[in-house]
Amino acid sequence: MPADREDQHATVLLIEDNPGDVELIKEALEEIGSDCNLEVCQTGFEAIDKLNAAKDRPEALPDLILLDLNLPGKDGREVLEEIKEDRHLFTIPIVVLTSSDAEEDILQAYQLRANSYVRKPLDFDRLVDVIRTLQNYWLGLVKLPRR
Repeated sequence: MPADREDQHATVLLIEDNPGDVELIKEALEEIGSDCNLEVCQTGFEAIDKLNAAKDRPEALPDLILLDLNLPGKDGREVLEEIKEDRHLFTIPIVVLTSSDAEEDILQAYQLRANSYVRKPLDFDRLVDVIRTLQNYWLGLVKLPRR
């Protein structure tokens, strides 16, 4: 967890339009005993609106964003680009968590400055492992800048 938030639970913003995937990620967080606060946006527009509304309150910004690429309206690539170009938001780590294994999606995500690219596993036990690893790395091991 970031040093400036040691007395608070970390906040993870999940940007995912598939309700089934949202529920699986919630279950995976429960399975690992996570105490993070999970916020969910189902569209890219909703996510950008939420982040823009929190810019003047840094404590309201998420510690980590899990971003699906295939979103209705404003897709994940557009969301990623918009966040990474915003001086108030660009330091928030973004993990692309998507079903795509296409090389062009992976390359484009990194070109748009994604911090990680992870393919969503189809197996629930593997998803639990992925979520545990992401939490341990991004909210435990990594030193993030203060906001």
